[in-house]
Parts: sequence; structure tokens; C-alpha cells
Amino acid sequence: MSDLRVIDLRSDTVTRPTPAMRRAMAEAEVGDDVYGEDPTVRRLEERVAEMLGKEASLFLPSGTMGNTIGIKLHTRHGEEVVCDHRAHILDWEMSMTAWFSGCLARPVPTEDGVLRWSDIEPVIRPRTGFPAPTAMVNIEHPHNMGGGTLYPIEGIEAICDRAHERGLKVHMDGARLFNAVAASGETAARIVARTDTVMFCLSKGLGAPVGSMLAGDAATMAEARLYRKRLGGGMRQAGILAAAGLVALEDSPGHLPEDHANAKLMAERIGLDPAKIQTNIVIFDIARTGLAPAEFLARLKSCGVLAGAVGGSRIRLVTHYDVSREDCLRAAGAIASLLEIRPPA
Repeated sequence: MSDLRVIDLRSDTVTRPTPAMRRAMAEAEVGDDVYGEDPTVRRLEERVAEMLGKEASLFLPSGTMGNTIGIKLHTRHGEEVVCDHRAHILDWEMSMTAWFSGCLARPVPTEDGVLRWSDIEPVIRPRTGFPAPTAMVNIEHPHNMGGGTLYPIEGIEAICDRAHERGLKVHMDGARLFNAVAASGETAARIVARTDTVMFCLSKGLGAPVGSMLAGDAATMAEARLYRKRLGGGMRQAGILAAAGLVALEDSPGHLPEDHANAKLMAERIGLDPAKIQTNIVIFDIARTGLAPAEFLARLKSCGVLAGAVGGSRIRLVTHYDVSREDCLRAAGAIASLLEIRPPA
């Protein structure tokens, strides 16, 4: 592998900050954000609230913290959170729903990670003194382990409307929200309009080195600021980080369609239906190779390609702006060889 440039497809979190981000970070005007005095953080929070059509937003170190706070805002200990059975909050966030919020996740099986109201309604638990009552619904859009799948806008609106009718809150885990924007043609504000809170990552897809955003109404975000402090997320001269986020919001969304096209290209080259790839995530199964995931990944690494295992015999690839079309073609060739798929004529 030493003679090859490593193609890192483990995640879109592996990107390096662009020269424009580095300049902005070096020149950022800063203050103490715990005192609310960092002007660059304030600009970022105001810009995000404007883009999402929400009253306020909050800058956070990570998406896990954003989802943790989002759930805490809408629940009390002993309640349930409805999510799909492969939700990020369930499988990849160290059980923070239970640990911090004291809530039980109610996973609902889905084929592609996309919940419908018809899936949710039967599992809603009433406040009768016997079951743990349902407090909120979590929507993951795009859905990571579903392979970057998207909710139809009508589905999001139906879930929010019906949930609110039942007195339930809705939080959107929109870690890759702007991939959803690029793929669907809907604005971010339209996508999240009826949600109570939404989180998205500046470090996934958009390429900022650190940070995520949580947005909602002003009173809810004031409460969220307290939970951020409790979780150790109160940062001081955080404008150095927020400056890169501002650049990412302006410069990066325009590159996301290229990432999506590269994902479709790779899917086709390794024998998947490219029409099913909606954003920048490709998940495929290696069971037929007879190799354990660790062995498959080791052989792929020897070809100069890094990927990730995501449970069972499934492997995940994530495209981003640090991998070119040529990189993706080379990676797909290495994968196809391990899968013993002949390249197209």
C-alpha cells in the first residue's frame, strides 16, 4: 500500500479543512462563547437559524451531543422515543438516550431506514400507568445505515403533523442534512419546517473539521445551552472552529452532487443498482465471499482503499470531496476484484 495514495472511504468525516477554511480559522474574530461573547459563533448560529427557518440555533462539538440534547429537550425519564431499528441514536451513540435522558428507545423495523406514520402509530404508548409513555419520534434524514436513504417530504410532514396531534415532539437527526437538500431539491428550511428540533453536522459532507448545529425555537435553544454545558460542550474561543463552519455552509453544498454521482458510479461498478443510491453512502454485503469483514477490509487496505464494517457482513463506503472520480473508480475496481465481479465491457 505504501506505493499507492490511500483512498479513504470510511466516512465523510475524514476530510481535511480546505485552504479557505484554514484562512478563516486563522483570521477569526473570537471571544468567550460560554459568556456568549464570541462574535463568529454568534454569526454561525444566526446564519444556521436563517437557513433552517428556525428562531435560533446552537453550535456544538458533535452530532452525538446534538441528538442527545434534542432528545433530552423533549422527554422526561421513563418515557419512550420511537425510532427505526437501525437508527444512529440507537446503535452508534453509546446509549445516550438511556444514559442521559433516562428514556427507552422503541425501535420500529423498516426496510430502508425510512419510517412511515403507519409504522409509528401502532407503537405509540399511552399514559395509562402501565407502559412507558411515548414522548417523541426521531427521524433520521438521510438515513445512515439505510444507505443514505431519504424520506419523501410528504412523509416528514405527515409524521410531524400526526405526532403533534398526539402531543408528541419530533426531532430530526439530519447529520447529513445538506446531502438531503442536494439530492431532493428541497430547501433545508422546507425539510425541517415542521420538526421541533433538528441537528446537522458541519463535519459530515460539508467538510468542516469540527462541529454540529442544533436548531429550534428560541426558548428551546436557551434550554439546550444549559444541557450543552452539562455535557461539557461549553467552549471558550470557539470562533476559530465556527469560522470553518461558516465557510463550509457557503462553499461545500455545491460539491455534494458530485459526491452523490461518485457513489452511484461505485455502486454500479460493484454490482449494485445505482438507482437505489440517493446520497453519498454505499452499503454492500460480502457474505458470498466467505471472508470475515476484518479480512475483507485488510485485503482492501492492501490495495490502498479504506472502508468500514457496519455490522454483520455489511461494508460501507462514503464519498466526499477528498476523493475524486478517478479515486472512486480505482476503489471500485479493487472491491469488484475481491467480490469477483467482472468490470463492465
